[in-house]
Amino acid sequence: MNALLELIGEGDLLASPERVVQRAGVSLRTLWTNFKDLEGLYAAANQRLIELLREVYQPIPPSLPLRERIDAFCRQRGRLLELAAPATRATQLRLPYSAQLRRNRAVHHRRSCEELRTVFAAELAALEPLESDRAVLDLAVNTSPAAWSLLRDELALSQPAATEVLIRSVTALLTAVR
Repeated sequence: MNALLELIGEGDLLASPERVVQRAGVSLRTLWTNFKDLEGLYAAANQRLIELLREVYQPIPPSLPLRERIDAFCRQRGRLLELAAPATRATQLRLPYSAQLRRNRAVHHRRSCEELRTVFAAELAALEPLESDRAVLDLAVNTSPAAWSLLRDELALSQPAATEVLIRSVTALLTAVR
C-alpha cells in the first residue's frame, strides 16, 4: 500500500500491480497473498492515507471566534487536500470500475461532513435541521477534493491562493446563514 501511494505521489496514477511490487521489492505472489485483489489493495491504501492525514490533522477548537475557525479550518483543509491530491487524482481515473474506491470516497466525504458539523456547530445549530443539512452540503462541496482539483489543477492556482478561495467561500457561506 505504501508503494502504491508512493507511485501515485510521483504521478503514476495508473500504477500497475507489477510496478507496485517492483517498488515494494516483493513478488506478485506476495502482493496477492497480502491483498486478495486490487480492491483489497485500494482499501489498505485508503487506510494508510487516512493514517497519514491523521498525523497532520489538528482539531479546530469550536470555541474560537468564527473568523479564526474559518481561517484555521481552511488552511488545514488546504494542507490535507494537497496531501491527498495525488490519491484523489488516481481515484478519479478508476472510480467507475471500483466499488472499493467509491466506498473510500464516501468515507472521506462522511469524515469531512462530520468535521464541518463539529467546527461550525454553533452556526449550524442556529438553523433549522434541513437548512443545517443544506449548509453542511454547501460547505462540503466548496471544500471538497473536486473543488481543490479545480482550483489547483484546472485554474493553476498556487496552494496559498487556492486556500484563500476556500476562506472566502466558507466565509460567504457561513455569514449568509446567520
